[in-house]
Amino acid sequence: MGLGKSYKGGRISDTEVSDVIWKNFFQGKMTYLHWTKGEEMAPTFGRQGTLLVRKIPSADPTRVFVGDVVVVKDPANTDNYLVRRLAALEGYEMVSNDEKDEPFVLDKDECWVLSDNENLKAKEANDSRLFGPVSITNIVGRVIYCLRTAVDHGPVQNSYFGMRKDAPVLEVELDVDEMAKNHRISDTKFVGNRGKEKENI
Repeated sequence: MGLGKSYKGGRISDTEVSDVIWKNFFQGKMTYLHWTKGEEMAPTFGRQGTLLVRKIPSADPTRVFVGDVVVVKDPANTDNYLVRRLAALEGYEMVSNDEKDEPFVLDKDECWVLSDNENLKAKEANDSRLFGPVSITNIVGRVIYCLRTAVDHGPVQNSYFGMRKDAPVLEVELDVDEMAKNHRISDTKFVGNRGKEKENI
């Protein structure tokens, strides 16, 4: 079965199919594995997990949506990546719980990302409450599947639109056995690197 036939059966536009076919000859799959560790995305991922991430070569409001769990470059260190939930996009008005903070509107190409763990303060969560808006171009992918352990894994709850777009990709590229194999490797490889997130491509 050819690549075009596999992906075209889903809800991916002709342009995206063409882009993928072209890029597939040079870059391989539409997804990659990412290892994450820490409390920031609990309970969504627990304390650690191997994530299947759909690559997003050029993020914009037609490719990522509010509610998606995304991999974004860490504003403090662009060699690192954070996994956070996309909470707002350009044009959204941001209002703080603190009355001293003035409301503001996200500028063009800006987005706001948050930790899922509501028990963490801004500094611990290391999200937009700490570092502010980030450029949407710093988003490199959407997390579509999480393997916590060999028996605890499943699709990630993203926006309705994100999940529709990712369904055919998940169907073709999900390999739980491969994720479990990489999870075990990652588990030993990253002992001692508490709270750091690394990318396995």
